[in-house]
Amino acid sequence: MSSTAAPPIVQGWCPGAHRPMMSGDGLVVRVRPFRATLSPAQVGGLCDLARRYGNGTLDLTSRANLQIRAVAEPDFPAVLAALGALGLLDADPAVEGHRNILMAPDWVAGGLTDRLYGALQDTLPTLPELPEKMGYAIDTGAAPWLAGGSADFRFELDADGGLLLRADGAVTGLRIDESSAIAALSDMVAWFVATGGPAAGRMARHLRNTPLPQAWQVTAPRTCAPPPTPGPTHDGVILGAPFGSLSAEALDQAMQAPGVTEMRLMLGRLFWLRGARAADVQGFIATPGSALLTAHACPGAPLCPQATVETRALAERLADQVPGTLHVSGCAKGCALPRRADVTLTGRNGRFDLVTNGAPWEEPTATGLAPHDLHDLSGIA
Repeated sequence: MSSTAAPPIVQGWCPGAHRPMMSGDGLVVRVRPFRATLSPAQVGGLCDLARRYGNGTLDLTSRANLQIRAVAEPDFPAVLAALGALGLLDADPAVEGHRNILMAPDWVAGGLTDRLYGALQDTLPTLPELPEKMGYAIDTGAAPWLAGGSADFRFELDADGGLLLRADGAVTGLRIDESSAIAALSDMVAWFVATGGPAAGRMARHLRNTPLPQAWQVTAPRTCAPPPTPGPTHDGVILGAPFGSLSAEALDQAMQAPGVTEMRLMLGRLFWLRGARAADVQGFIATPGSALLTAHACPGAPLCPQATVETRALAERLADQVPGTLHVSGCAKGCALPRRADVTLTGRNGRFDLVTNGAPWEEPTATGLAPHDLHDLSGIA
């Protein structure tokens, strides 16, 4: 397959609250909730901001953060002030831009995961400057759920329950205890910087060409556990957001269901409403196996002015037909999935191009497909 255009330029940083990113429909303001947890008041405040200044939805990102999209530049100061009032901002913008921390969703106050998060948060301002896409995982919950998440420095447990620090891309890690955890992390960060890691941008990419010290490759982490799925839990319900999109209206109503105490954000487009019952929450995926949690689709038209096609209704209709990865992109930029998928439909001039095993900007196998004709991909893909 040949390419008809160069791939889109991927920014070397992630949008944040203090430092939003301009997109086709306005500013993208990313909110990194502390401990991936939000109170009902915080969720209500975010929903109000999404309705007043954004497009009425909140995006649940791959790192379990939330985004407000389509914020007009003149409205940004008001949004930032509101986020500060909700307790969702770091005082130091530089710290906020680097606080990419994945956290085991079953953390308990005062437990190991919680303590490590607090220690890491206190240490972030003292660490050397790192590329802003780099992050940390605290995978020390009841089961190892974060292996598929984007992180470069990983606190994990071994098969015996011992704590270890592992560089992403290495099979094994360094056995540590809690008292030495932050010192070990500081040493690994310093090594990464001293050996030219920032030029590579990510730890796993750096390790392809730079050997990690053997002393940090001794102990294997626990075997990965199956990821959580939507459904009832012992303390609430896990719900899924199709395409990672949360309607502000639906989420606001969900948080007002009887018994809800807080919202915890999870990987895989999931969130946990603690204290809720599935029967009391509408508008989200509440059972396992939905293809809408693995299909990719950008907001599309009319929400994004660069898109000439609607995307998510089509992706919803086709999701069950694709055994692999489905990506419906409003344009060739491929914002929802900037890499190859098994089946990609790329919007162009009100119609779709079909790319098999490719990215939106690569050469299509079929062109000019009308949206209303895309009911069955078997005769096309």
